[in-house]
Amino acid sequence: MNTVLNYLKNKVLYLVLALLMSFIGSVYAQQEILVAANKTQSYLPLLKEKKIGLVVNATSVIFKDDTYIHLVDSLLAHRVNIKTIFSPEHGFRTDADAGEKIQDEIDSKTGLPIVSLYGKNRKPTSEQLEDLDLVVFDIQDVGVRFYTYIATLQLVMEACAENNIPLIVFDRPNPNGSYIDGPVLEKKHSSFLGLNEIPLVYGMTIGEYANMLKGEKWLRVDNDLDLRIIPLEGYTHQSSYHIPIKPSPNLPNDQSIGLYPSLGLFEGTNVNAGRGTPYQFSRFGASFLDNTYFDFSYTPHPNKGSKYPKEDGKLCYGRDLSTVEIPNKVSLKWLMEAYENSIDKNAFFITSGFTRHAGTELLQQQIEKGLTEDQIRMSWQKDINIFKSIRKKYLLYP
Repeated sequence: MNTVLNYLKNKVLYLVLALLMSFIGSVYAQQEILVAANKTQSYLPLLKEKKIGLVVNATSVIFKDDTYIHLVDSLLAHRVNIKTIFSPEHGFRTDADAGEKIQDEIDSKTGLPIVSLYGKNRKPTSEQLEDLDLVVFDIQDVGVRFYTYIATLQLVMEACAENNIPLIVFDRPNPNGSYIDGPVLEKKHSSFLGLNEIPLVYGMTIGEYANMLKGEKWLRVDNDLDLRIIPLEGYTHQSSYHIPIKPSPNLPNDQSIGLYPSLGLFEGTNVNAGRGTPYQFSRFGASFLDNTYFDFSYTPHPNKGSKYPKEDGKLCYGRDLSTVEIPNKVSLKWLMEAYENSIDKNAFFITSGFTRHAGTELLQQQIEKGLTEDQIRMSWQKDINIFKSIRKKYLLYP
């Protein structure tokens, strides 16, 4: 009898504990992520009576209930002395084409000068910084090496160090922050699409990455940088995160952002990856892919964010990926499938562009030689493991 009672008692305790843990896990999973810009009391005292430069775009907002206010408007309302806005690729309002040169201008709403970091210069000059006491960087990234906002971050960090100007980075979640994958960039292939030897997907927030740039002495300057990170709250690297404002014109939704690490490699080919359609980075196709193999087709046309799409006006054969499950890795299957079923393989790769995106010449060579995806992925692992050992020193979140 005692044995039965003890069993039932333990069973009840186990069920109560399981329910409690389930409740705690549910609360933790639903915990609201608070972006750094929302933590006004953490940074307003740091900006008081300072002449401020802001590196921002349309994603630089403070969220409130179901709406938001731009950081610029919030700081002006708090009488922060903003002197200059610096804008990255795609511009301050984030509506310019990829690669489109952006001119300096005056913001029509605030009257503030906007200095383009994707026009005459990509690094702030001493003249552009000379009247500033402090620079704030607040831009939503997507965690992919060839997405140029982290290159802008590094150049801003270098310029601030050279001119002895402190930099504050407002952190934001990485929607592709749950994994590390892809080929690691070879230093000889450094470009604005990748300045450092990191994997294609590096699994860090922009604040963590800034800490790594400084800590690993990857900044190409002699001066030390006075760097401060305003961290997130409620975020882990396993957190799912919906970006409510598209970070650039051709990443309009969660599907395109999740597929971007894989489909972004098409940017180094002659295959269209959905530009010139409403499904950017959620489909791919080309007129020179085999129409007896691919049963999906579409025709790209110029649209907002893509004035000159690849295969403009041509019937393209390929895949619709708008409803596929997003892989938790850099998937090569679609790139390899397109290459294998290309009518003219010699016209498939834009070699220099593909090398800049991949960060290595080897990936194109491996695909052309017919290696399997598993064989290619194995070739990444040693360098990925080296990077992971560096990365863990700079993580701010579990």
